[in-house]
Amino acid sequence: MTALRQRKGSKGSKEPGPEVLNQRFNPSAEPLERSSDGVWTWRTVLWVAIGWIVGISLGMLCCIYVATLHENDLWFSNIKEVEREISFRTECGLYYSYYKQMLRAPSIQQGLSELISDNATESKRTINLLRRMNIYQEVFLGVLYRILPIQAYLEPVYFYIYTVFSLQAVYVIALFITSWLLSGSWLAGALTGVWYILNRVDTTRVEFTVSLRENWSLPFFALQIAAITCYLRPHLKPIQQKVVLWLMFLATLCFCLTWQFNQFILLVQALIIFTLDCLDLISTEQVTCLYLVQVSSLLSVWLLQFCNSMILGSLALSFIVAALFVKHFQRGLKTGGLAARLGKLLLHTVLVLALTFTIHYLAKQALQLRSDEHIFKFIKSKFGLGPTRDFDASLYLCEEAFGLLPLDTFDRLAGTLLAYPYLVTLIVLLVMLALVTLANLCDSSAVGRPPKGRCEARPICMRADVAYNLLHTVFFGLLALGTMRMKYLWTGHMCAFAAYGVCGKELWSLCLNMIHCNTKTKLRLIRYTLPLVILCFLYYKFWPKLMTELSELREFYDPDTVELMTWISSKTPKKAVFAGSMQLLAGIKLCTGRVLTNHPHYEDRALRERTRQVYQIYAHQSPEEVHGILRTAGADFVVMEDSICYERRHGRGCRLRDLLDLANGHIMDGPGDNDPDLVHASHPRFCESVKTDGPAYTALFTRVFQNKTFHVYKLRRGKKRAKADREPVAMQD
Repeated sequence: MTALRQRKGSKGSKEPGPEVLNQRFNPSAEPLERSSDGVWTWRTVLWVAIGWIVGISLGMLCCIYVATLHENDLWFSNIKEVEREISFRTECGLYYSYYKQMLRAPSIQQGLSELISDNATESKRTINLLRRMNIYQEVFLGVLYRILPIQAYLEPVYFYIYTVFSLQAVYVIALFITSWLLSGSWLAGALTGVWYILNRVDTTRVEFTVSLRENWSLPFFALQIAAITCYLRPHLKPIQQKVVLWLMFLATLCFCLTWQFNQFILLVQALIIFTLDCLDLISTEQVTCLYLVQVSSLLSVWLLQFCNSMILGSLALSFIVAALFVKHFQRGLKTGGLAARLGKLLLHTVLVLALTFTIHYLAKQALQLRSDEHIFKFIKSKFGLGPTRDFDASLYLCEEAFGLLPLDTFDRLAGTLLAYPYLVTLIVLLVMLALVTLANLCDSSAVGRPPKGRCEARPICMRADVAYNLLHTVFFGLLALGTMRMKYLWTGHMCAFAAYGVCGKELWSLCLNMIHCNTKTKLRLIRYTLPLVILCFLYYKFWPKLMTELSELREFYDPDTVELMTWISSKTPKKAVFAGSMQLLAGIKLCTGRVLTNHPHYEDRALRERTRQVYQIYAHQSPEEVHGILRTAGADFVVMEDSICYERRHGRGCRLRDLLDLANGHIMDGPGDNDPDLVHASHPRFCESVKTDGPAYTALFTRVFQNKTFHVYKLRRGKKRAKADREPVAMQD
């Protein structure tokens, strides 16, 4: 529907001690070099200062890069306000509308009150938007814009999008810090930032989905990973651990508060912590602290979202409670020989999972929670365990973003030299992890000793921070392979992990040991020379391409949608209720402020059912049935789109009209197989037949607007009121 047209115009490690193999295979993150009196040397201070300057510069470069792409793609500074708002596609427009609503409210207090008791987002319903949706970021920016003296210098829309783009700088800096902490060299951070920018297609989509929730939350998620990496490093003092834990809590809180899928991401992270605990790679105290940070963050969000039941009934919270409970009561888990410990671990895992699902089931029953059932339907259907005709699950399964990760992704990652060091680092560290795990399970004498103490007595060991990041990239990599949309959780961290492989000590110590020439000088030479060579190659290969990309100028071009929004704003009552597709209605709310029957925020069972009912306008239904459905939803107008009624974007079986036919038990249009239990529909497709202006249709629907893309019909309320219904609007063709 929307088109774009061309516009004219670190410091090295210490010398190995007596246990040379231990120092070479287990190079721990040592403190920065200090003089004999404990004060940093001027060289160290200079080196660290340069590192911070490089990291901040790369973050700002990424911010400017995506902001320039956004401007060049839309000519955002030169288009009309309605065109700017239309450019906030699908659910992005819905979220941005609440920022706009906060700015237009007479006062901050009244703006908050309108959000807490909103009756314009869903007709005939009053909902608490702060409870239902993750829009605290819009509220915060709305309040901030009102109180700061910037109204005369910066338009509200620019304040919003520049904030989102600035978070990309935070994202890159967080990845920079993570790779620096892992490798001990800020050159790894520089390589991470460059890889993130060059692989923009696979690391972010912020330039064309500005207000999408993930663009707000993932920078905080990256900060949380950096905090976890720092917390798991050796040599941290107690006061440093407390500071890092607080930073971790704040990052986790912001992450959870800005994305409705936070509970599922934290569940994966909790599984990583559980695995590290089972493999005896981190201490019991660290496990407990990490779990408690997650629980406290979820409960804080629960309170801020007015006791949102989805959080209390989440699998993440159930799993953490179960893991802590079983861990407290199951004694002697890490004692005995290999066979005994494997048996205990298996029993421990079964108990935790059983208790998790029990708590989850009881919580959902007690809270009468049905809001997240569409997610589990999607997961079951994806693995062939659920019904194949479920409308909600099919909406997800038929979208490319929820399919498997395309293979051409790896071609792009290999083109920037990211995939090769990543895979090598991953394989080598997985082998090391297997050896360390086997040693931990076999060494019954190590029970009670912290992982750091055990490492000093073994030739091969793995730091806790490295182990966490290894499992993090494995777990989220599997998630990305199964669902393409989840790749943005993986690819950013992949850059940091690959850079650690290039600049870290583990791989190069192993290689130099194999050829019997492992010395401090050679190790440092390789670790500092190779990233510089890669950076020079990337600059030589991709700098001209980046300049070409930044010189391409386009402009926003969607005259049909602009015409529709202009007509709605000028020709319909301000309290009029509109029905239509979720994506279009989000734009109608933003551009016109009209009331909606449904919208793209799908995390509510009643809304999902209403959406399925409203979508009957694209199914085989009688005019009386459609009219009754729309009147029940409170609709005054219905907008139908030719791009949906005659859809060609998806193949047969995945078009919206096909999903509706299957859900209604009707045979799908076009040549192809149908299930034997499907029957022919007794009525024609409504979106097609209503255009014939037959008597059965004109008695209930009056066409009031049409162009090449959209058809708007006003619902008649009855013969006595037909004349009154025609007066407020004027037909436009």
